[in-house]
Amino acid sequence: MSAEATRQQIVQAADRLFYEHGFEATSFAHIAAAVGLSRGNFYYHFKTKDEILDAVIALRMANTQAMLNLWETEDEAPADRIRSFFNILIMNRAKIMAYGCPVGTLCNELAKLDHAAKADAAELFTLFRNWLTRQFAALGRKADADALSMHVLMRSQGVASLATAFHDENFIRREVEDMSVWLEAQITGGARAA
Repeated sequence: MSAEATRQQIVQAADRLFYEHGFEATSFAHIAAAVGLSRGNFYYHFKTKDEILDAVIALRMANTQAMLNLWETEDEAPADRIRSFFNILIMNRAKIMAYGCPVGTLCNELAKLDHAAKADAAELFTLFRNWLTRQFAALGRKADADALSMHVLMRSQGVASLATAFHDENFIRREVEDMSVWLEAQITGGARAA
């Protein structure tokens, strides 16, 4: 296996372990074991856990941007794109019920640690915020697009937190349906205001 392939494998394993166990609780040994590397080989690729964290955040940014780009090409209507965002709660429900939102949990942990990378991790939310803002603007809600975007982020984080606490799949489905109803009201309200 090439050095780049091994590095990617390390980052993917670290991404999974940081999500499932947390950044602080995941050690070099855990990541090395998940990839099947000796510690010496592991240190060839990453000298510090912070270097791995930077790579994990970069991977998540790239994956998130790719997902948003896919929604842009798959869904012509901005409302359908926003619904795609809502539906990730359903698509990822098993992981969310077990571990929470991957973005929210990482941001919360790094904030509690006052880690230098906390602002970098928060850029994942900014990526979603900016994308959602563009979708609401395209719906004709330019004046309050950012506020609507922040509402959607707040609501999705609340759903993820409560789903983790109560392990209730039906709750997730009801909330996603309610978010879709709320979205329709925003479209109708925006059309009347125009």
